[in-house]
Amino acid sequence: MRVVILAGGRGSRLAELTEIVPKPMVHVGERPILWHIMKYFASFGHKEFVIALGYKGDVIKEFFLRYRLLNGSLTIDLASGATHVHDGIVDDDWKVHLVDTGVATGTGGRLHRLRRWLRDEPFLLTYGDGLADVEITNVAATHRRCGTLATVTAVRPPSRFGGLTFERDIVTDFVEKPQIGEGWINGGFMMFEPGVFDYMNDQTDSLEKEVLERLASDRQLAVHPHDGFWQCMDTPRERDLLEDLWMRGRAPWKRWT
Repeated sequence: MRVVILAGGRGSRLAELTEIVPKPMVHVGERPILWHIMKYFASFGHKEFVIALGYKGDVIKEFFLRYRLLNGSLTIDLASGATHVHDGIVDDDWKVHLVDTGVATGTGGRLHRLRRWLRDEPFLLTYGDGLADVEITNVAATHRRCGTLATVTAVRPPSRFGGLTFERDIVTDFVEKPQIGEGWINGGFMMFEPGVFDYMNDQTDSLEKEVLERLASDRQLAVHPHDGFWQCMDTPRERDLLEDLWMRGRAPWKRWT
């Protein structure tokens, strides 16, 4: 299946980083978070991507245009300008469609503008700012079993603060950043049938506030609960958390070698 990645938002809460690059290009380790997301999907065999561009989309285009050049040895003939890549990366045998969807377009509108790129077939979708260890094959299995037009992965987000239990003046239990005990949210990692486009009025729709709500009201939205790792990157602190996991070799989303 093709994988849609919504990568057009501004990332205003990461303003100190996104003044120069779009949010999906903020690095975790030595590579943009967008690369980590794509590597994750590719590890399940999904290697064709449709990326919805918006804010500073040219930075994402430049990254992929230069991808092979920057990951291999080069011979450059300065007289003629000819360039030869000797051993560029061959592991990432992806096909990447980079589609301009407008700077101010909503998430539903971005998906609407990708319709002709999706071959009227089922497709996967996620956001360009979150990582997880969701089993994509299980999401697809849930989707097919339920027979709905859409399936969303539900997660319990990690708390931003440590939790503690105490009796009188003595702490009896302390947990650093526990999972929230109740309440599920949309964690991305979705699967859609082409019929979802019938639930979009126009290109101004929000995927979350309008399209998914319409699907839910018609009982066409299934859920795949995920109790494992999930982390968005909305703030510098969350980016630092992902960076720390990656640099210490403890990144739960790293399924590749």
